Amino acid sequence: MYAISPDYFDAMCDDTGIFQHAVLDVADRAHGYCVDDNARALIASYSLGSASPQLDIEKLQGRFAAFIQHAWNPDLRRFRNFMGFNRQWLEPQGSEDSHGRTIWALGICSRDDPSAMRRNWARRLINEAHPVMATFRSPRAWAFAILGLNALEDGHANDLAAARMCDRLAGQLSDLLTRDDRPDWVWFEDVLAYDNARMPQALLDHGRLRKNQDCIDQGIKSLDWLMGVQTGEAGLFRPVGSESFGAPHAKPQQFDQQPVEVAATVAACRIAHEITETPRYLAHASLAYRWLLGDNDLGLPLLNPQTGRCFDGLHPDRVNANCGGESVVSALLAAADMNMMASSLRLAIAS
Repeated sequence: MYAISPDYFDAMCDDTGIFQHAVLDVADRAHGYCVDDNARALIASYSLGSASPQLDIEKLQGRFAAFIQHAWNPDLRRFRNFMGFNRQWLEPQGSEDSHGRTIWALGICSRDDPSAMRRNWARRLINEAHPVMATFRSPRAWAFAILGLNALEDGHANDLAAARMCDRLAGQLSDLLTRDDRPDWVWFEDVLAYDNARMPQALLDHGRLRKNQDCIDQGIKSLDWLMGVQTGEAGLFRPVGSESFGAPHAKPQQFDQQPVEVAATVAACRIAHEITETPRYLAHASLAYRWLLGDNDLGLPLLNPQTGRCFDGLHPDRVNANCGGESVVSALLAAADMNMMASSLRLAIAS
């Protein structure tokens, strides 16, 4: 089992939500909160179960859901993102990506939350929030929303408006991949940025739900290309560093590497393995997860599974020793996907 203590995750939360940043392992109130991290935290919470007897998971889920509800701006039909420690919103609306990620969290909540009332709340809010996606131009926002709308349909197959939106976004994402067909650049954009593997994951998830082989093939094609890009000369996982962001058709710079890429990669490889039963995706997922444990360019661990602390990144000469909300939640998400793969393998062997 890929066990991570939830204690630090709990320590990064107060009665408003999960803090955005930390100074080492001390929550940094100066940077407040964001809906991005609270959406991720809500998704991660459904994998925690009874991991820690003293952790009240249901209370945390209610807290993250309340943050998302408060983030909703009904006048603009958009979610706000950044909130100060004084609980004052710092903007009337957040980015397209934060909106899409929040739809993803709502979709997971609508399917997986133990509370029927909260599942109903998530269904209502996602249906208020998804129509504006028709105006969005961010492929990552599309991908996040596809994952949420797929989850919504998985639990509630009669939601036709959400299903139509999901098909539309998946079609747009698919079109991007074929728009500029270059053998050396099998990707949705001219650049690589963050959370890259969520786009192949979204196509794979949607193709599986719709039994659409073209969608699956494109997800596999783009994921295979990305894994080639994310593998270093020594065969270790090397996530696209933030120094690379915005460089068109360029080989990624090595640093700064961040845990959010591990979570995205493991999730995409899990779905690819479930669909294809190809062993290489197990190997890819394991390679990515071991990056957290020290199988990386510097040979330094970022994750301490016993405490749940996860460093924010890998610099050219050291780790970034701050342990922010995104990093700890990314580690929990990656571990959950690794455990799902392990459970599937055990069931397959038993049968």
